[in-house]
Amino acid sequence: MQKTVVLNVVGLTSSLIGEHTPFLSSWAEQGQIVPIAPVLPAVTCTVQATYLTGKLPDEHGIVANGWYFRDECEIKFWRQSNKLVQAPKVWEMAKALDPNFTCANLFWWYNMYSSVNYAVTPRPMYLSDGRKIPDIYTQPKKLRSQLQDELGQFPLFNFWGPNTSIRSSQWIAESAKWLEERSNPTLTLVYLPHLDYCLQKYGSDVNKVAKDLQEIDAVCSDLIQFYEKRGAQVIVLSEYGITSVSKPVHINRMLRQKGLLRVRVGAASRREELGRELLDPAASKAFAVVDHQIAHVYVNDPHYITKVRSLLEETKGVAYVLDYAEKSAHHLDHSRSGELVAIAQPDAWFTYYYWLNDERAPDFARTVDIHRKPGYDPVELFLNPQIKFPQVKIGLTLLKKQLGFRYLMDVISLDASLVRGSHGCIPPSPTEGPLLITKQPHLLDSSSIKAVDVCQLILRHLMEDGNK
Repeated sequence: MQKTVVLNVVGLTSSLIGEHTPFLSSWAEQGQIVPIAPVLPAVTCTVQATYLTGKLPDEHGIVANGWYFRDECEIKFWRQSNKLVQAPKVWEMAKALDPNFTCANLFWWYNMYSSVNYAVTPRPMYLSDGRKIPDIYTQPKKLRSQLQDELGQFPLFNFWGPNTSIRSSQWIAESAKWLEERSNPTLTLVYLPHLDYCLQKYGSDVNKVAKDLQEIDAVCSDLIQFYEKRGAQVIVLSEYGITSVSKPVHINRMLRQKGLLRVRVGAASRREELGRELLDPAASKAFAVVDHQIAHVYVNDPHYITKVRSLLEETKGVAYVLDYAEKSAHHLDHSRSGELVAIAQPDAWFTYYYWLNDERAPDFARTVDIHRKPGYDPVELFLNPQIKFPQVKIGLTLLKKQLGFRYLMDVISLDASLVRGSHGCIPPSPTEGPLLITKQPHLLDSSSIKAVDVCQLILRHLMEDGNK
């Protein structure tokens, strides 16, 4: 098989390739850029599962970055087990064609307990005193210590949160090179998330993200030249384009005001809720699990489906609502999906907020906590502007951490208007959507491809004759 590398440059679109990406611009001119018709929802886990299986969400089961686990009555985001993907993956298909094939997966999602030969993915340690320690999961297990001994601890706090930076993508790139030099896998999948951060903060204005484009261009330049010197074909692709937004939409607050969503209200004197409110999904008639510009709306009482749909359609910022038949047409008819699926207007996005008074917001609302929040929260990218001296507050909190005390890093804002970029719905034009770049244009069948075509295209790059 022909050695192949796939660089997943999150958020990269043809409209962003230009003066601030000199290497990628020059490299793309030697091959071909093709737009990818995005899958719905255009979010990380769904898109990656589609690329790696060649199947749509109604078959592979990844209907969003998180969903309501009905049998547990819990909302869970960012699960990591590869067993959740209900379809064969590209490396399993390749292995069936060539028993000598090997695959390395660097930070693509659902990377734990998969059948790849080499896996590296974030896996923080959560200690009982409240501390979160950066760490990784690897396969084989020995890579965990080897990588961090040589490259330093994985910079988790630069991977997500208000301190995001190019450091996390640089670390991932260096770990990919380290693994390549020692293991020489046939297929390497590399996730480079850097643009995801700045585009959600500032929107799609190229001038505001010029520095970030230059930084990721430098990482791509280093990686591509490294791999090409080793005889590898390189594919550059992205999962989605991020468009500018200005309208946060609070679906759960609307459902609560209509008497359909229930919360657990704790007395201030009790330690369980500390006077805060927690969403109680199983006790609610309806609630939304939001994910950027899509919301799976679960209706526990089927008699309310028609009413909930009408309420959603009347909500400003909602473009349209999918019911059973429409979910089927969009390949979202899966048991993990909500009874209804709301899609935002291009300039809007959905918050998970369900409280009506910020004083009642749960303690995790003002922290970076991707697992306890019952929905995706891009406001985690921003320090609360109302904190006069945020670095002092962070320093004092870190001192508590170092002394072994419990602590709460409550520095995140509750102002959803801070977010300026989002994704999830179908973008307005192909230039604002995902793309694929290859220097083997003879392997392309047309000037554009569908998301489900990426899997077979990777296989075609792997096959030496390019005909399979």
